[in-house]
Amino acid sequence: MDPLERTLLAAQGYFELEMPAEALRQLDSLPPAAQMRADGLELRVVILMMAERWREAARACERLCAVAPEVPGGFIHHAFCLHELGKTGQAREVLLDGPPALVKEATYHYNLACYECVLGNLESARAHLAMSLKMDAGLREHARTDPDLRPLGDLHEA
Repeated sequence: MDPLERTLLAAQGYFELEMPAEALRQLDSLPPAAQMRADGLELRVVILMMAERWREAARACERLCAVAPEVPGGFIHHAFCLHELGKTGQAREVLLDGPPALVKEATYHYNLACYECVLGNLESARAHLAMSLKMDAGLREHARTDPDLRPLGDLHEA
């Protein structure tokens, strides 16, 4: 295993142990070019999100989306970070302007349902929520307790 892979693996391990500061130290120890690899950026994003460092995570997402524009996760995470920062309209736009592959992701539709709901677009929210639940029934339980979806009313029949 080369040193880069070893460092990424160590950062992943610290992330899984819920030790974000140490995980980020591992990533920061990489040479600058290695820090711009998609796998390292994606790991940085989820670590920063775990630590609720939304602004930094959003910036890392921007870099990830630039380096790997075909990867849906960068756009989904970027939008989520913006939403957490109170920029729900921008979050919605990030998803809508993302790569076509996003529409095949249940999380895309679920998050878009949340953003539409928060923005008062309830019919669009219902349509995206229905699509997300059709794609992944496991989201149903989360939807029932998600505060962003409260304006849709009782989701026990969802």
